[in-house]
Amino acid sequence: MPPAIDTDAASGRLTRWLLFTAIASLALRFWIAYALPITGDEAFFYWWGVYPDWGYYDHPPMVGWLIWLMRTLFGEASWAIRLPVVLLPLATGATLWWALKPLSRERAAWAVLLFWLAPVNWLNSLITTDTPLIFWSLLSAGALLRAERRETLDGRAWRLYALSGIFIGCAFLSKYFSVVLGLAYLLYFALYRRERWLGLALIVLCALPGPLINLWWNMGHGWANIMFNAINRNQDASFAWSHPLSYLGMLAYLLTPAVLWLGFKHRAALGDTVRQQRLVAMLIVVPLLFFAVLSLKKTVGLHWVLAFYPFVFVLLAFALPQAALKTCAKGMAWFTALHVLAVVAIGFTHVEQWQGKPRYYSMVRSFKTAELLAQVRTPDSVLMADAYAPAAAYGYTLGQYVPVFGPGKFHARQDDLLVDYSVYDGKTIRIIVSDGEPPPLDGYRPYFDSVQPLSFVQNGVTFHAVEGRNFHFEAYRQGVLGEIFQRYYAIPKWLPMTGCPFCVRYCGQVQCPRP
Repeated sequence: MPPAIDTDAASGRLTRWLLFTAIASLALRFWIAYALPITGDEAFFYWWGVYPDWGYYDHPPMVGWLIWLMRTLFGEASWAIRLPVVLLPLATGATLWWALKPLSRERAAWAVLLFWLAPVNWLNSLITTDTPLIFWSLLSAGALLRAERRETLDGRAWRLYALSGIFIGCAFLSKYFSVVLGLAYLLYFALYRRERWLGLALIVLCALPGPLINLWWNMGHGWANIMFNAINRNQDASFAWSHPLSYLGMLAYLLTPAVLWLGFKHRAALGDTVRQQRLVAMLIVVPLLFFAVLSLKKTVGLHWVLAFYPFVFVLLAFALPQAALKTCAKGMAWFTALHVLAVVAIGFTHVEQWQGKPRYYSMVRSFKTAELLAQVRTPDSVLMADAYAPAAAYGYTLGQYVPVFGPGKFHARQDDLLVDYSVYDGKTIRIIVSDGEPPPLDGYRPYFDSVQPLSFVQNGVTFHAVEGRNFHFEAYRQGVLGEIFQRYYAIPKWLPMTGCPFCVRYCGQVQCPRP
């Protein structure tokens, strides 16, 4: 390990860098959170916070609980809903500092600084299921790093192992990718710390409430999480060279050019640090290899790796000499500054200036939602949409839940658990079409006495809708709900079930017979 950086002058400069980076990045994130309209995905999670539960169709419940808390404390504004992700880098940095300071306070500070300088920590202000996953995963890993520093299994060590388990249990209630963190722990203990297997056992024991809560909820809700994550979302997965290549490109972007260059230049020192910091190395290598395997058939999202991303900067901070750390920080600062300048410049434009550019349709729908809905809504009709993300955003703007008309797609099917379409029988329904094209009416005619196309112009963009009069629920139940059942509710019979809201509304029993 390089010698510690312990001069007062160096320490003072490092502290100033940390303060400036923390305050400036916090200000930018808060500005983005305030200025940017809520996205479709965020609006979808927002409704989880409106209807708090022990689970939701796509994922475990933690982000819903978090949004419920923000709504309770600060209200409905988008900045309030996004406040946890705005504060997340500060919490992550504090966790890294707490975990690493017993090794070297200066190196811990460098790890925090390098992590904070990454562009993603300046720009990410959108709340997702990854927000609590990152927080709880870092807390769990930090507690384990502290526990592993204890030379004996004393009371302090046992408490830290227990905390690590509780936190990874909370991470499991955030997103299933927490299992990758557990896999890293398992391999670390199996390869390097077999003498402390009791510590691993305590972690597992303290983590169990998270999976048990999720298991209990799934049994009562048609195994929605399992059907989505293990079956429905993977039916079209197939190999393509673009998947692993995009994964490698995404990693290169996240690491930044400065980190890639200096990491290669000081690869011998990095290798030595990997051998000294085996747990940190496992927290990087295992997830990256796991996602590399997934990338053979799926596109790996940038956000998937963020729970494990900070540990790269830990290795750098403990491997690179002081001069290289300064060079790395400056290189990352310039790289991030380009992103900040671009975002600030875009922030001073108006929606109309983007007319004719790609995604202008989506921009108008996001920035002019209230104006659009004022044209579409009528007092005597029910508003729906044909896709989940816009429906959620419309509902957020209106302050009332907007259902989806039609089968939808494999993800974001919270309607299956919440909406009883029989209450709309006989009503007039207006369905906003999401793709910007005039809708074919044949797909709507079986469910209404009459249908007619509608169009509305907002900021130079034509939006289309369908108005159906006298909705026939029974026809919808047999047609659309029947299609949904065939596509998404092929629940294996060996899975025990205590409830299934969709099945009960569709066929009147917990497990519908298949034709």
